[in-house]
Amino acid sequence: MKIVIVGGVAGGATAGARIRRLNENAEIVIFERSGYISYANCGLPYYLSGVIDEKEDLTLQTPEGFYARYGIVAKIHHEVTDIDSKKKTVSVVDLETGKKFEEAYDKLILSPGAKPVLPDFYIKDERVFTLRTVEDTLKIRSHVRSAAVKSAIVIGGGFIGLETAENLKEAGLDVTVVQRGEHLLGIADKDIAAFIHATLRSNGVRLLLNSDTKKITPSADGMRVELSDGKTIDGDMILLAIGVTPENELAKKAGLELGVKGAVKVNAKMQTSAPDIYAVGDAVEVKHFVTEQNSVIALAGPANKQGRIAADNICGIDSEYEGSQGSSVIKIFDQTVAATGINETQAKALGYSYEKIILSPASHAGYYPGGKIMTIKLLYEKITRKILGAQIVGYDGVDKRIDVIATAIRAGMKADELKDLDLAYAPPYSSAKDPVNMAGFIAENIENGLIKQFYYEDIPALKNRNDVILLDARTAYEYANGHANGFINIPLDDLRKRISELDKSKKIYVMCQSGLRSYLASRILMQNGFDAYNFAGGFRLYRMIAKEELTAKECYPCGKDK
Repeated sequence: MKIVIVGGVAGGATAGARIRRLNENAEIVIFERSGYISYANCGLPYYLSGVIDEKEDLTLQTPEGFYARYGIVAKIHHEVTDIDSKKKTVSVVDLETGKKFEEAYDKLILSPGAKPVLPDFYIKDERVFTLRTVEDTLKIRSHVRSAAVKSAIVIGGGFIGLETAENLKEAGLDVTVVQRGEHLLGIADKDIAAFIHATLRSNGVRLLLNSDTKKITPSADGMRVELSDGKTIDGDMILLAIGVTPENELAKKAGLELGVKGAVKVNAKMQTSAPDIYAVGDAVEVKHFVTEQNSVIALAGPANKQGRIAADNICGIDSEYEGSQGSSVIKIFDQTVAATGINETQAKALGYSYEKIILSPASHAGYYPGGKIMTIKLLYEKITRKILGAQIVGYDGVDKRIDVIATAIRAGMKADELKDLDLAYAPPYSSAKDPVNMAGFIAENIENGLIKQFYYEDIPALKNRNDVILLDARTAYEYANGHANGFINIPLDDLRKRISELDKSKKIYVMCQSGLRSYLASRILMQNGFDAYNFAGGFRLYRMIAKEELTAKECYPCGKDK
């Protein structure tokens, strides 16, 4: 049996290695358009700052190493230009010599990946970059180090944009991120993104939010970006990171059925609409594990799994891909942001009736030094209690908590069942009540009617009502050092003896620093006949969102907040 694989990296290289492990006699050929058959795609931004300093460290496997270990013929700088599914051949061009030839196959795997979106304002210039391949990152680093580059404009605030912005800043450049929408990082909601914005600004990265790029103009001195509101920003180089789109040209020419965003349509076995042709990775349409809708999710983990599944089926093992849920994590300077499933923006758009939990626990036991606060936002369906997704922003321990919740989603656990998870505990690593358990306790309390919540977006309307009392349950010192407008202060420890000061005919909305003391206050109030509500996320969250809303677009040319 002869297997031809188009494209290496996560999906294609994984498929080839898996096939060899299952079939020692199969003939396997990989054609890769770039100069690298298997490389650390997700590590590319870190080469720009020197965190990853040797380019060899980006290469996971060479063609020679692939052949020596797996007996797989891997041909770099070879582009497959056509597929004849009837003859079962592919047309190939050697990009170094220009030689064209045909290669026959018994089974074909397509793993072309995704390509950067080039918008209407894109211009071809040696100072305008995208970041997809090893060659791209080598070119950017060479430009930064050899030219008189002091400033960079990153257009797009997704994973690649933010990782590149961080590493260009670490390399000593003045960096500005231009984002079309109101907040960065689409996996996060606006409230969680407020923490991201604060971290970037505190590390000297300038942000232009709600800014639509209209035009790029080159000059001898640098590059100018013109925004739709007429403002301009100047820089020495530009990185375009506004998204990716499935690399589907080959599939289209072959007449393969396409789906969402032009991605290649496959079944659960990763088979395309053509016999004996499989497709994997960023170019394929998948089922979203939570919503069960057709989606395109460009991540390395799913690509690896899909490559393995295609290989299994080619070798006679019945294997199916059960869908992607978009579990992801990103480092932004010293901060970590992670997500799984869907966020609140998506839940609203899809019409879910959901409940949201926001809590701000410490990464480990409070009495052990070094603990840091994280903010967890968990969404679940109201009737079924099915977990829809989660976002976490913080420092230590964020990645392991998102992985626990991602596993719970995959296992079909309900939100309140998170309380029952038996998680490892020692003071340097966690608390006896792990943050994930705490999310489960809150869900259980909500479902049992022990607590009612309110949120940041509710506060403006509450301030204008005469039938409510806004109560801050923190200490007098904390209150004096900053509080939400309209909230009166009765510390939790004084509440029982001062409860007569409150009007029972009015609803009481309670806030504290993290949500714990306000929960305790709410329980006291509810058991004394009051209609009480707890603020989800605490003053820490309130202050962060309020500060973000007050932070206007940066003005130019000064680069300072208005």
